[in-house]
Amino acid sequence: MIIFKITIMFRKKCFRYILFALIILNGCTKLHETFRGDLTEGGVGADSTNTSALLQGVYTSVEEAFSSDLIIWPLLVLSTDEGIAPTRGADWDDNGVWRVFHQQKWPSNNEKIRDAFNVLNGISYAATDLLRYHPTKKEQAEARFIRAWVMYLLLDMFDQVPYRDPGESLIQPARVKKDTAAWNYIVSEINAVEPDLPPNNPVWLANKFAAKVLLMKCYLNKAVYINRADPHPNSVDMDKVISLADSIINSNAFSFSKNYFDDFAPNNTDPLIGRENIFTLKNDPWSTTGNGVGLAWIKTVHYNQYPHLGAANGWTTLSDFYEKFESFDKRRGVHYFYPAPDFPPFPNPGNNVGFLKGQQYDPYTGDSLKIGTGAPLSYTDSVKNIELGANLEVTGIRALKYFPDFPNYYSPGNDYVFFRFADVLLMKAEAILRGGAGTTAGPYGNTTEKIVNFIRTDPTRGASYISPITLDNLLDERGRELWWEGWRRQDLIRFGKFLLPMQEKPDASDPKYLLFPIPDEQLAVNPNLHQNPGY
Repeated sequence: MIIFKITIMFRKKCFRYILFALIILNGCTKLHETFRGDLTEGGVGADSTNTSALLQGVYTSVEEAFSSDLIIWPLLVLSTDEGIAPTRGADWDDNGVWRVFHQQKWPSNNEKIRDAFNVLNGISYAATDLLRYHPTKKEQAEARFIRAWVMYLLLDMFDQVPYRDPGESLIQPARVKKDTAAWNYIVSEINAVEPDLPPNNPVWLANKFAAKVLLMKCYLNKAVYINRADPHPNSVDMDKVISLADSIINSNAFSFSKNYFDDFAPNNTDPLIGRENIFTLKNDPWSTTGNGVGLAWIKTVHYNQYPHLGAANGWTTLSDFYEKFESFDKRRGVHYFYPAPDFPPFPNPGNNVGFLKGQQYDPYTGDSLKIGTGAPLSYTDSVKNIELGANLEVTGIRALKYFPDFPNYYSPGNDYVFFRFADVLLMKAEAILRGGAGTTAGPYGNTTEKIVNFIRTDPTRGASYISPITLDNLLDERGRELWWEGWRRQDLIRFGKFLLPMQEKPDASDPKYLLFPIPDEQLAVNPNLHQNPGY
């Protein structure tokens, strides 16, 4: 269990979050290949009209995996230069299970890695099993897309993708596809279902444009899956990335929101706010779906900052990453407002979303906040893997990308974002830089420099023009645009920088950490799985 230093009020308010996290983690200690929806096998027959309920069960399993920020997200962010989960005295220690990610020293039996592997395979099985009940063509396409997506994550993180055919006997262990064989299968699945995915599906459902973004990810990272230690992308694959990007751009379905943080606001899928999000996780009250996007702010801010929402004072970014932003880059933080009847006045003009640094203020009165000792609640640049000093409660710049939904802390309206239009543009820019042929689509330009600077200088970002664009500063730009969205690990590996020393990790890492280990318990029951090299 996560150890929090908390007040009685916090315990009461946070109980639902802790219970939810425990249900997820305890429920994923082994791979249960069962339905994740409300129906049982006996309740569904061939050509059943209840397949829509089973499909909702597949989406529900995705919610558990991603929006809690306790299963998939830590592996993708805390293992990089943009996130750290410091042990604060007795808080957040959990026998070092979080700390090893930033140090890149996780063992083969790490429980968080086990949970991630198991829950991804659980989603894959739920989507596969739905197919044997003769869903509609649209339902089948959505389920196969979700399965292809989680298989892609398994390939990216573990290089081994268990799979079954619909209705296949569970007596036999799942077969396993690896590296290029897995890549070929995933791409073939996306291509097969893309024509049947509607372009006008809500962004919280699998849709045609989400399939195109996933294909872009596949082609952009293909060289990594051939040789993770030394990837060499080719121009043919880069041209494919560019072509897919142009297809999305030319649809005119997406554009920047009026404010960068609108993409993560409580009403972030309202078309009046913006049209930048391509694929999200619809956020409904926990009582019906278990969606826990509220942990996106609970796990970071201090107990006293929003005491009524039960903050946990945990994870932070690092000052080296924070300094990659210009001081006037709006993506680093702004004083944010969204129209809601219970939105507090925030009378102090300091940043209330983005990276929170320095003195923090009461959102209703504007008064300076303090910690339990009476010292100022003022977040510092400095943060260490293990904090023991008197200021351990305030170390680290806090990252707040999803603005809290006042007062709906336990059933927030923020959709959890998977794919965004800005990422499409950045992937196209990178593909051109890596040898693809520049094309003109939309107002964004046909060179890496023009595309990157269109994003940077847009009023919603407000950063300065930079030239020339190199692989190094393009990687930095992806970090600035996509911070804490779960792409940093993949980006660092593709750019050959994942293993390098970084703040609070002084030494280069063993190449084995380019992959996560296969959980020991899965190796014991499936002879088709093999431990990744070095573990």
